[in-house]
Amino acid sequence: PAVLYGHKQANVNLEVTSDQVKAAIRHGARLVDLAGDVQDTALIRQVQWDAFGVQVLHVDLSRVSTDEAVEVLLPIHLKGTAAGTREGGMVEHVKHEAKILCPAVSIPEHLTININNLHVGQSLTLAEVPLPSGAKLLTDDRSQRLMARGIARDRTDRVPIRMLEESR
Repeated sequence: PAVLYGHKQANVNLEVTSDQVKAAIRHGARLVDLAGDVQDTALIRQVQWDAFGVQVLHVDLSRVSTDEAVEVLLPIHLKGTAAGTREGGMVEHVKHEAKILCPAVSIPEHLTININNLHVGQSLTLAEVPLPSGAKLLTDDRSQRLMARGIARDRTDRVPIRMLEESR
């Protein structure tokens, strides 16, 4: 089952096959063309899965036109190996997703930022995440929210552990 809503039109309950929904998700589709009793373009807003994540239980679809911009929450992926890891540091991924306003036809599966030049003591902000053409960052305080930062590893002394023989 699925529900189609939006554009100040009545909600429509639909029946879609699980295989079609899985195929669309597997190929990274966010925008789908509906055919059959209802012919419309829709954005996949939410998919509910069974407890094992195998079967699709329900899909929420929002009507969109191909020339409109929509708000979407996207995961942020870090790409590369931070220079700070070679300096003895590690990367702390602080912000894992961001909300953007994006043309419906160019919604990416995720946002990616290259961290190869991230050194210990440096940080990246959401404002530095490359966006698709025509997209705008909507997450608040974009220059203040850390997206990733290079931090020094905790250099505590390590105490050797001695294995004791089992008593018989």
